[in-house]
Amino acid sequence: MNGHPLDPIKEADPALFAKLQEAREFAFQDGAIGKKHKLLIALAIDVAKNSENGVRSLTRQALECGATKEEITETLRIAHYICGGGSMFHAATAIKGIL
Repeated sequence: MNGHPLDPIKEADPALFAKLQEAREFAFQDGAIGKKHKLLIALAIDVAKNSENGVRSLTRQALECGATKEEITETLRIAHYICGGGSMFHAATAIKGIL
C-alpha cells in the first residue's frame, strides 16, 4: 500500500481528514493508559474485525512505540480467546514478515 490509506479522503475533503487525524491523536495520546498499550488494544480490535491492513499497521506502530514481539503475540492470544481461531488466519497473514 502506497501512501496513507485515507489519502482519498484527504484529497476529497481535507477538513474531514483533519477531524479524523484530530480524533486519532486524541484517542492515542498518553494518559492513564500509555500509547503503546492503546495500540495493543486497537490491534486486538482489528484482529477481531479481521482487518489485515489494520493489524499490519498497528503491529508496526506498536513495535515503534516499544512493544515487544511477546507483547504482540500475547495480544493475539487475547483476541483468539475472545474471537476464536478464525481471526488468527487474518492476523497471521497481516504480521507475516513483521515479527
